[in-house]
Amino acid sequence: MPFGEQPAYLRVADDLRRQIADGALPPHAKLPSQASIRSHYGVSDTVALEARKVLMAEGLVEGRSGSGTYVREAVQPQRLHRSGYRTLGESTPFRQEQTDERVGGTWRAVSERREAGGRIAERLAVPPGEELMCTRYEFRVGDRPMMISTSWEPLRLTARTPVMLPEEGPLAGRGVVERMAAIELVVDNVEEEVGARPGLAEEAMVLGGHPGQTVIVISRTYRAGSLPVETADVVVSAERYRVAYHLPVR
Repeated sequence: MPFGEQPAYLRVADDLRRQIADGALPPHAKLPSQASIRSHYGVSDTVALEARKVLMAEGLVEGRSGSGTYVREAVQPQRLHRSGYRTLGESTPFRQEQTDERVGGTWRAVSERREAGGRIAERLAVPPGEELMCTRYEFRVGDRPMMISTSWEPLRLTARTPVMLPEEGPLAGRGVVERMAAIELVVDNVEEEVGARPGLAEEAMVLGGHPGQTVIVISRTYRAGSLPVETADVVVSAERYRVAYHLPVR
């Protein structure tokens, strides 16, 4: 098979990718072996190996230990809806993170005291080493993991108040806006920054996939005026979700 100017391994990868898209190589089908690719396309072992690596990096195929390489089932990304924060009515942690009323979910959380590291200290405008309440949430929809959220709140604001522990006390499980209002801090603005990075091993254990797969990270900070009262990192699988914002026109 003649090849043009494009590197041979990319031409092979393109053809295999087309077969996957067309269904000639359906989900769960075994990818042709390195030897089969070499023979069929008239290329070297190196080219065949690099072509398979391309498909692996693109998430189209996956290796199974002792078995071979198989076509992955395509994932249809779902929307993670976000629209700022709510000031009226009950606002649970799930509603704070996923604002689509049609989607219901559950969560579990663990809180512990932590010292502010450099990045978090900067976001909360506190000195490094200041004591914070750190709460890690795992959110699920049905039996599937949806997202991880790690929240930090300055104990200089919440210590010895009924809202010191987000998941305990009279306002347990309510959103940041409602909890802060109970200690006379009126949250009136929120900032979110969206980025992406390779997922960590502990994130892959919760969200599925494997370490290194791309995750979306939403870094959020709630403020009362210019005072940061909470900051959080929300992590979702970039393969499974798209972040959708609904914002009012002013």
